[in-house]
Amino acid sequence: MADSSPPPQPETPAAANGSDTFMSHLLELRNRVLWSLLAVLFVTGGLLVWPGMGAVYDFLAEPMISTLPAGTKMIATSVISPFLTPLKVTLLAGFMLALPVVLYQAWRFVAPGLYQHEKMIALPILVSATVLFYLGVAFCYFLIFKQFFVFIAKMAPQSITAAPDIEAYLDFVMSMFIAFGLAFEVPVVVIVLVLLGITTVAKLREIRGYVVIGITVIAAVVTPPDVFSQIALGLPMWLLYELGILVAVLLERQRPAAVSE
Repeated sequence: MADSSPPPQPETPAAANGSDTFMSHLLELRNRVLWSLLAVLFVTGGLLVWPGMGAVYDFLAEPMISTLPAGTKMIATSVISPFLTPLKVTLLAGFMLALPVVLYQAWRFVAPGLYQHEKMIALPILVSATVLFYLGVAFCYFLIFKQFFVFIAKMAPQSITAAPDIEAYLDFVMSMFIAFGLAFEVPVVVIVLVLLGITTVAKLREIRGYVVIGITVIAAVVTPPDVFSQIALGLPMWLLYELGILVAVLLERQRPAAVSE
């Protein structure tokens, strides 16, 4: 019996072009991811050579060590944690230092699909978000930790000998870095919401009281249960919120001129 099914149709140029475009995007994404991984591995390898992962962890632990009694050190409760924990810290430090390269590769992948006016907005926002995240981490390490661990040492009973575990300390530090890094992104979030038309400066000013309450709740949840840490996170978030409103006002004033052009 003869096959009555229609013969296969040749691939149309549009379908072939769509397939080629999809594959080219996948190849481009692969290349960008590879360059990002190479940057992180290169920086991490450099840190392992100099100053070494032990020195990297010592730098991270310095705010805590400086408040411990003389001769006291951190402890390791796991067999491999004296090696594994400093290695994790070095990997994280490598990623942080290579973050501009990672974000640049992400930008190179996304930028061809954006309009010119979108590029003019997206690139400054990306750079600002990166800088603000670094500032949040630096603010936490150089200012907050110095005061926080001194406060904890003063409040600790005399009957307690402080001997922090290195893994617990790493978890605490990373959570605080993320909290402060994200908290410093408040101006970027405010500006993006205004630029996208989701809200207005007038609305942001109107809900200022609710925002302050929300900031207080967030600071109470993500920081240790002491007033100093909550104020240290909540106050910068509120000031950055006001900064975001100020920048959004300037952008709204420039928008009519940009539209008329």
